[in-house]
Amino acid sequence: MIRKFGCLMVVALLAVTVACGGGPIPGVQAQGSELPPTTGEGAPTFEVDPFWPKPLPNNWLLGSTIGVAVDSDDHVWIVHRGNLGNNEIPAALDPPLAAECCFPAPPILEFDSEGNLLQHWGGPGEGYDWPESNHGIFVDHMNNVWIGGNGGDDSHALKFSHNGEFLLQIGEDGHPEPDSSSTTRYSRVAKVAFDASANEAYLADGYGNRRVAVVDGDSGELKRFWGAYGNTPSDDPLPPYDLDGAPEHGAVSSDKSGDPQFRNPVHCADPTNDGLVYACDRPGNRVQVFEKDGTFVEEIYLQTKTLGAGAVWDIAFSTDPDQTFAYVADGMNEKVHVLRRKPLEYIYSFGSGGRMAGQFYGNHSIAVDSQGNVYTTETYEGKRVQKFRYTGMGNPMGDVGVPHPQ
Repeated sequence: MIRKFGCLMVVALLAVTVACGGGPIPGVQAQGSELPPTTGEGAPTFEVDPFWPKPLPNNWLLGSTIGVAVDSDDHVWIVHRGNLGNNEIPAALDPPLAAECCFPAPPILEFDSEGNLLQHWGGPGEGYDWPESNHGIFVDHMNNVWIGGNGGDDSHALKFSHNGEFLLQIGEDGHPEPDSSSTTRYSRVAKVAFDASANEAYLADGYGNRRVAVVDGDSGELKRFWGAYGNTPSDDPLPPYDLDGAPEHGAVSSDKSGDPQFRNPVHCADPTNDGLVYACDRPGNRVQVFEKDGTFVEEIYLQTKTLGAGAVWDIAFSTDPDQTFAYVADGMNEKVHVLRRKPLEYIYSFGSGGRMAGQFYGNHSIAVDSQGNVYTTETYEGKRVQKFRYTGMGNPMGDVGVPHPQ
C-alpha cells in the first residue's frame, strides 16, 4: 500500500520514506544490480511486473498453473492443467458458443525473460504415460524438462528434451497405492528437482508416499530415500496437526522434536550448491534441511497456525554463488516467505490474498532467475504466472504486503 503525504511517499515494502523528485533510496541497491555476497544484513526486495508475461496467442488461457522453472538462458517454463470452465472457453465447446474466445493453452509453455512465448508442447504421446494431473516442472543443466503428477493413478515422473522429445519415465503408471518403502514404485510425485554435480533427480514423493526419493538422472534407478528427520518413512496414520503445540512462526530447530514423519504432501525436495536438500512438508508447515544422504540438519517452521493445505508449498534459492536466500511459496496464507539460508532464519514476507497483480490465489510454485527476479504460479482458480522484479537490497521486516511498483 502507498500513502501520499504532501511531498512524501511512505512505501510499506521498504519501510523507508522517499522525498519527491526521485533519487536513490539510501542503503538500497539500484535495480538490476547483482546480489551481494553473504553479509548477514539486508534482504532482496521486489515489485510486481503487472505486464509479464505478454498475452498468449490463439486466445489461449491457462488452467491451474502448478509448476514454474527457469533454465540456463533465463527462460521461464510453466506447466498447467488446462482445467477451464465452459464459461472461460466458449469457443472451444462443441458446438462453439463464441467465435473467438477462448481455448486451453498447451500444457507446457516456455517464455523468454521479456515474457514472449517461445514454444509450447506437452500432453499424451507415444511411449510414455502423460500424468492424469501434471504437477511441478524443473529444467536441468542440460535443458531437459522434468514433470511429476499427482492424479489418482499417477505413480511416475517424466523427462523430456528441451523440445518435448520423450526421454525417460521413472516408475510405472497406475500404481499409486502408498508404499513409502518401495524400491520400484512412487506415489503421486509433487515435484522433481535436479543435482547436476551428481546427475541425480530428487523426487518429492509426494501426495501418496511420504518421502524424498533420489534417482539416477539417466537410468531413473532409485538410489536412496528417506522420511522426516532422515527416518525410515512410514505410511502409518499420523495424529491431527497440533495447533496448540506448534512452534512459533519462524522458529528454527535441530532437536527432531516435531512430527517423526512428513505429512502428505511432501511438496518439494530441492538440492543446493553446497550439498544440502530442502524438503517442503506442506501441511506440517515446515521446511526440513538435509545433507544429500538424508542426514537431518535443521528445520524452520512457517505460519504454524495454518491447517488445511498448509503453508510450505515450494522453495527456490537466490542465484548468487552462496544461494544466500530462500523463497517459500505459501498457498494458504498467500505470501512468499523470504529466508536467509545460513544461518537459517526468517526475514520477511510479501504478497496477500486476492486476484490483483502482486496478490495470490493458491500460490503454488516458485523459481528465481539469474537477475534475482522471482516467478510464481497459482493453482485452483488463480490460473496464472507472475513476475516479481528484483529491485535491490533493503531492510524489509515482517509482512510488507503487496509489492506494487513505486
